[in-house]
Amino acid sequence: MARGDGDIETGPHPVDRFVGRRVSERRIALGYNQGDLGKALGLTFQQIQKYEKGVNRISASKLWLISQFFGVDISWFFEGLPRDATEGAPESAIATPNLDFPPTRLTLEISALTPQLSNRRQKLALDMVREMLGTAPAEA
Repeated sequence: MARGDGDIETGPHPVDRFVGRRVSERRIALGYNQGDLGKALGLTFQQIQKYEKGVNRISASKLWLISQFFGVDISWFFEGLPRDATEGAPESAIATPNLDFPPTRLTLEISALTPQLSNRRQKLALDMVREMLGTAPAEA
């Protein structure tokens, strides 16, 4: 099924990518791999990969089963998605986070531990990452 305006070149719809990203984040945070989730849903890990990338849309019934497996309300998968941006707006207008970098156990652990640092140490950690990437700090 083509996404958006029917042009197959446009790729996955941003909402499908957003929800897939949330599935991936929750799965990783709970310590499951794609095979575990697939087995619980009666699917292959390849299908879970497609869901998480937004390539295949997750049906309402599968999203409900995923929410049950993860122990979250189905609305959890949409948290952070701007409600007004999806009403009649073109896909390109939907403000979603950068979904090109899938979460990993390491990035989720870093983001969970960082708030436990003082502001000064958070800034030092951020400066260190920026230096490793060779990027300049954002203007404050």
